[in-house]
Amino acid sequence: MSSLSYEQARGELVRVVQQLEAGGSTLEESLALWERGEELARICREWLEGARARLDAVLEAEADAGEEPEAADDEAEDED
Repeated sequence: MSSLSYEQARGELVRVVQQLEAGGSTLEESLALWERGEELARICREWLEGARARLDAVLEAEADAGEEPEAADDEAEDED
């Protein structure tokens, strides 16, 4: 995975898209921006896939334990 955080990659991707949409770049500059945008999109996708896998693992563990995802939260509130 990249050294960029999800937020950093997404922020740079937004700037790249804005720059491409603004126009005024040469063909070579536009291609370089597009390539960078593709790389940033890949980084964001990897972060999101990793986050989804972590959530799925937690939900699966809770299901295996016979817990509803919110049941644990409700029990903690009842104890207060």
